[in-house]
Amino acid sequence: MSVIQSNDAFMAAQVLDLVLSERRKALSAREWKHRLAGYGYNLVQSDDGVLVTSLRTGTPVCSVPGEAAV
Repeated sequence: MSVIQSNDAFMAAQVLDLVLSERRKALSAREWKHRLAGYGYNLVQSDDGVLVTSLRTGTPVCSVPGEAAV
């Protein structure tokens, strides 16, 4: 799998699809974070909610909807 580094809206939608798909497969929030790390992403709690960031650069990629947040 490749890591998506673009802030393009289409790419952010693809990352969000991946994040939500991995959430459905994971049994816990801890496993979900571990699965995302395998793709090069991290979940970060912010004032605006949960953000998906790049592990390598730390740049925000997209936000996670409230119902799927950690």
